Amino acid sequence: MARPRPRSRPRSRSRSRRAPCPWRRRSAMTAPGPRGAAVTGRGGGGPRVAQRGQRRAGNGRAAGSSPAEAAPRLLLAASSVRCCFTDSAPRAMAEQEQELGQELGLCFQRRFLAARQLRGFPWPELEQRLRSAPGSSLLADILHQTILHPLCVKYPPSIKYRRCFLTELIKKHESTTAEPLDELYDTLADILNEKESTRCYKNYLLPTGESVTLSESEAIISQGTTGLVTWDAALHLAEWAMENSTVFSNRTVLELGSGIGFTGLAICKTCNPKAYIFSDYHHCVLKQLVENIRLNGFAVQPGTTDLIQPKSEGQEAEGKNYQQPKLIVAELDWGSVTEKQLLDLQPDVIIAADVVYDPEVTASLIGMLQKLSTFRADGKPPEVYIAFTIRNPDTYHLFQAELDKVGIGWQIIPAHSTSIFLYDTQSNVTILQLFI
Repeated sequence: MARPRPRSRPRSRSRSRRAPCPWRRRSAMTAPGPRGAAVTGRGGGGPRVAQRGQRRAGNGRAAGSSPAEAAPRLLLAASSVRCCFTDSAPRAMAEQEQELGQELGLCFQRRFLAARQLRGFPWPELEQRLRSAPGSSLLADILHQTILHPLCVKYPPSIKYRRCFLTELIKKHESTTAEPLDELYDTLADILNEKESTRCYKNYLLPTGESVTLSESEAIISQGTTGLVTWDAALHLAEWAMENSTVFSNRTVLELGSGIGFTGLAICKTCNPKAYIFSDYHHCVLKQLVENIRLNGFAVQPGTTDLIQPKSEGQEAEGKNYQQPKLIVAELDWGSVTEKQLLDLQPDVIIAADVVYDPEVTASLIGMLQKLSTFRADGKPPEVYIAFTIRNPDTYHLFQAELDKVGIGWQIIPAHSTSIFLYDTQSNVTILQLFI
């Protein structure tokens, strides 16, 4: 009886088949050619071998070269990678430091040119930056972005304001171990030698890269009026207008209580109105308003007011990215406005900022709005937007109650998302749309 043949042990599937030696296979199929290439020989499969040789060449060893020849090239490639990573880290940190310094400088610039309160400046951030990089370059940049900025040189804030700012900047510099910055002390000496002036300027930077330059009073109440300064509601209304420029584009806009003109000038430079009518009633306010309009490169329509103003040297209006609207300055007393004045206005849009601050003027304002609606030539009521700071909730609610009493509808406009101008305090500003 034949003995049964022993069963062979099955091979494990997990054990991979031994691959042939690539050097032996290459020698049978190819012959070494130029570095990084292969010449196809017997046995077929030439393109695969050529591709394999190219991949080896890309990894630092060419086809046909020995491991000993490829080793120096591999070491050189590795050292190049190490140098790349070693050099890029400090470079990236330096670029980040430079960006942070530029942002800090721009923050100082916007606040300084608009003559915001010094306590609101980012002094702690500056001190931290000076501790981490105790050099003079950042302070020199801030100096040139503020006091030595061309806008400040031509239209400077008050001497007192510039002196206090520069004194604080010198204190921050002296608290570091950096070398003395002579330019700081030279600039302070120049300011101390200037003659005191009753005129000071504020420059509000716009998103377009331009600015609204105003001659303002240093005192909140001056010459018996509060209209010689820019209030927060005017800044708030201008921001909303720039975000909703279609409301004003190619339309006639009437502003009640324009003051020294910030909101109107910002709208004229960014919203392209067809015509803009500034209005107020105080003689000193109207005089300063006309001066500021010309200061910003606009021409006032002749005969719109009884004021005789010498032409001031303002900014050039040529090359701007907006068309010159027709600008009118009107003297309007809400309580004694004439029918002829109302017929001449014919606004499509009416705006006002910070005019609802006293219960006594509420009735006059509402009466003025009713008259403007009545004397529309086409019978179509204008759109009305009123911005005001809620200082006294009773005054705010009284205004709403008076609107309801005469049948004028109103709604609160949602807060805009863009914050362009800087505020000294966190004011509670609201914009109402009225339906007259």
